[in-house]
Amino acid sequence: GIIDGLSGIQQLVDDYPVDTIAKRFRYDAALVSALMDMEEDILEGLKSHNLDDYFKGPFTVVIKESCDGMGDVSEKHGCGPAVPEKAVRFSFTLMSICVTHENASIRIFEENKPNSELCCKPLCLMLADESDHETLTAILSPLVAEREAMKDSVLTLDMAGIPRTFKFIFRGTGYDEKLVREV
Repeated sequence: GIIDGLSGIQQLVDDYPVDTIAKRFRYDAALVSALMDMEEDILEGLKSHNLDDYFKGPFTVVIKESCDGMGDVSEKHGCGPAVPEKAVRFSFTLMSICVTHENASIRIFEENKPNSELCCKPLCLMLADESDHETLTAILSPLVAEREAMKDSVLTLDMAGIPRTFKFIFRGTGYDEKLVREV
């Protein structure tokens, strides 16, 4: 489900109520949803490489994150609460899924259009300027903490009636990239 942008850390950022300026999904829930949407692709990938469709894993998923400014979203005639006039979207793309079989790494899925809006899964939408590091840090730090926890975790999903394990590798982490670019 959708939760508060700061999930309990602060109630205000620069005098803006957090629940007004940010909404996000829990990272693990968003990954589960994205993987379940890809169930057919994963099973087809196993079959295309002559692997049994009851293969349990582990599946290694490479994730690319991005954090992009969405420009001016101000409402010129609105009468709601005052909010920042720019928006930022933090999202991820499942770039590839590999399995190890007989000491070889086999890629069973690869995103053909990694920069397409269609494969980009939104994780957090916030009303903020992308150059406002304090606001980005306050809003995105819970996501960064969730990402760090998932680096050392294994997710077990029931896919096609079989419990399968998934490990995650994060590449080009969007939030970190955005801060490094500005510095």
